[in-house]
Order: sequence, then structure tokens, then C-alpha cells
Amino acid sequence: MTDAAPADWEKGPGPLRGISGKLLAMTVIFVMLGEVLIFLPSIANFRIQWLRGRVAQAETAALAAEAAGGRMLSPGLRREILDGAGVLAVSLVRPDGRQLTLVREEVAPVTSASHDLRDSHWMAAIVDAFAVMLDGGNRVIAVRDAPPNMPGGMIEAVLTEAPLRHAMVRFGINILILSVILSAIVAGLIYATLNIMLLRPVKQLTSNMVSFRTNPEDRSRIIAPSTRRDEIGVAARQLHAMQSELATLLQQKTRLAALGLAAAKVNHDLRNMLSSAQMISDRLAMAEDPTVKRFAPKLIASLDRAISFLTQTLRFGRAEEPPPVREIFELRGLADEVIESEGLHATPRIQLCNDVPEDLRIDAGRDQIMRVLTNLLRNAVEALDGWITEGGSAREARVSLSARREGSVTVIMVADNGPGIPAQLRPRLFEAFQSAAKPGGAGLGLAIAAELIRAHGGVILLRDSGSAGTVFEIRVPDRAIAPHRVERMMRQTPGKT
Repeated sequence: MTDAAPADWEKGPGPLRGISGKLLAMTVIFVMLGEVLIFLPSIANFRIQWLRGRVAQAETAALAAEAAGGRMLSPGLRREILDGAGVLAVSLVRPDGRQLTLVREEVAPVTSASHDLRDSHWMAAIVDAFAVMLDGGNRVIAVRDAPPNMPGGMIEAVLTEAPLRHAMVRFGINILILSVILSAIVAGLIYATLNIMLLRPVKQLTSNMVSFRTNPEDRSRIIAPSTRRDEIGVAARQLHAMQSELATLLQQKTRLAALGLAAAKVNHDLRNMLSSAQMISDRLAMAEDPTVKRFAPKLIASLDRAISFLTQTLRFGRAEEPPPVREIFELRGLADEVIESEGLHATPRIQLCNDVPEDLRIDAGRDQIMRVLTNLLRNAVEALDGWITEGGSAREARVSLSARREGSVTVIMVADNGPGIPAQLRPRLFEAFQSAAKPGGAGLGLAIAAELIRAHGGVILLRDSGSAGTVFEIRVPDRAIAPHRVERMMRQTPGKT
């Protein structure tokens, strides 16, 4: 990993194209939309209240004219009364049916529209308000309403809409200015709150991920676990756990790579040394000295284990195993070969049994399955041999190979009646260098076996281990099984280790 600067798109967008800018813009838009929704009924209500005010003034003018008695009002006096009320004409109908009418210059004005405020619907009021705003400068309208001071009557006033439109425009401008101020305040508060609670932590998470990506092996770049109890805190803690685990795995892989490189460099010379020592030990074995004859086999066995350890380590250190060359073959014959090979090294007190049915056929790579069974059988034999040596066996030691078919899956069982696997080894039984149970062991046999079985799309697991013995189970699906069926089969398999 290098500390190269991230690409431009990894540095994050600008302030206007980022989440913060979009959030601010959307907040302003939504607040303004809310103000518009409030403005519509407000302007409609303003128009109705303004007209009712003029109707009340018209009623006052009509009552003033009625107070003159039967005298005829001069045109100048009628004009002053109507101008004071802000109307062109007014007609008052009393509950007893009497009617009083005041008209400027005794000429009835021609009206363009008529509105009855006694029965006004909110949608119609909004439409009428916008009609005034759009075309209310030159119109003359008639307005009818109940007189404020005369229950049961009706008053009708005729007036021009120009003053009404002017008042509505002024009211709209005031509402607009107030809306802009409120939008700025609300948007600022919402933006500041979300920026502190959401955007800033998200930016910190993003910045940390970009920084960690440039050098994931640097543990100083791991994000500190958050104490928050919300989703951001959960994300930060999970990111901390993931980065910590990833850094550990990368450091382990780096060490393994260095180990593999070092082993590859010394492989040639070390194998030559061991081969020379093996030839010398073979010659020592032919000597007649009783002491030499007693210790020579142990020396040869030690050299064989050293060569095997080096071979396994180098083989596991390769980049990948070759894919299995699958064929259909009888499993019992292969099991006989494995038992015959391992029987040469087993003590006579250990019985090796082949319980595989003669007609059972498996679809797999022959060499890979042989390596897997050899590793499992050798582990069982070595465990029983150590158990017998330590005097812990009160019964005949036995290792058996058995198999059966479950639909399109071949199930192979490797069982022994030994002391079982120690509990501390079981959680990492199939991990490299983790399961060596004897001195000089590499801890690679089960890891290699698990890798070979995974290459077949199968699984190897520890079925049981205790005082009654240990049972390993291998499940190898045929090639015809769809991947989703294999995954379902693995999920349904109990006791997977």
C-alpha cells in the first residue's frame, strides 16, 4: 500500500455539490413551499377582511344618510359620504323590507363582478384573490354581506378594486419579506442541526475510510470507536471493528508472505542438507553397533518429518491450488490406497478399517481427495500413536473410513476412537499454523484439506470430538449441483466448524 493522494472524486465534492449544499437548497425550497401554502389562504382572507371593512364603512355612510330624514341630499354631500366610505354606491335593506340607496351622481355604476361574502368557500376565495392580483386595477365590483350592526338585513356596496389590489400587493410584499427571513432562519437552524448531528460525522467516516484505504496496515488510521448510541455510532463502531480485523489480517498475510519468501530462498540448500543427512543415516542403519541400530530409525524418522514439514510449508505458500480435475471413480479403491500407505507408518496396535461401500462412486479430483484423506488419516494415526505411547489407551485403537451418498452429495467420514481434540484447538482447527497438536507439526494438514474441499464446492467439518473419539465429515457435491443449492446444503449442515 502507498500513501498516494486519492483521486479527485475521492476527495469529496465541493460545498455546493455535496450533501450539505443539497440539504441547504432542499431546506430553503421546502420552507418556501410551506410559506406559499400559507400565503394562499392568507391573501384570500386578507381580501375578504378588507371587503368586509368597506361594507362596514358603507353601512355607516348609509345610516348617516338616513339620519338626514326625508331631506334630499345634495350631490356634493352624497359624494363626500360615499368617498368617506370608499364606495361608489351602497344599498341597505332592513329586516322590515325598507331599502335605502345612495348612488354617486344618481347614476348606477356598471359592475364587472359580484361577490356574496355571506357564503364564501375557501377555494373560491383563493381564486377571487388571484383574480384581483392579476386583473383588479380597473374593475368595478358589487359586494353583498350582512350589515355588522343590523342583524337580518343585507347591504350591497359597489366599489373599484384598485385600492383593494394596492393593499393586497403591499400585503403580499410584506409576506414575501417575512417568508424570506423565516426561510433563512429555519433553513439555517435545520442545516446547522443536521450538519452537527449527521453530515459532520458522515464526513469524518468518509475521510477516515479514504485515509485508511491508502495504507490499511497503518493501525494509527483506524477510526476511534464512537460512544454515540444512534446509527452513526453503530456505523463508527462497526467500521472500527472491520478496520482492526482487516489490519490484523493484512499484517498476518505480510508475515506469511515474508515467511514464504524466506522459506523459498533456503529451500534448495536446506533440502540438500537434509538429503545428505538422510543418506548418512541410511548408512548408519546398516552398522552392526546395537546402539546405532536402536537410534538410527528415530533419526531417519526425524529427518523424514523435517523434509515433510518443509514440503508442506512450501506447498501451502503457493498462490493457489490448481483446480481439481474431476472424474467419477470408485471411492473404496482410493481408500484402500490411503490405508495401505499410512498403514506402513502406523503401529500394529492401531487398526485401519475401510468401511466404504464397494459400489459407491464420487465425482471429484482423485489426487485432491487422496491428499485430504491422507491428511485426516495421518492425523488420526499420530493422535492414537501418542495416546498409546502415553499409556492412555485401555481399548483397541481404531481408525475407519466410511462414506455414503445423500442425493447429489458424497459424504465421507473419518472416525477414530482416540482421546479427542483439545478444546482450545477446535475454534481454529482449519486455519494454517493454528492446529499443530504434536511437536514439530506444521499445523497445515487440516488447512490444506479444507482448501482442497472448498475447491470442489464442498465443506469439511468436525462432526464430533470427545472421550469416545473424533469424527470428521467431508461433503463433496457433484458438478451438476447448482451453486445456490450447494449454499443451501452448507447452511443446513449442522455442526460446521
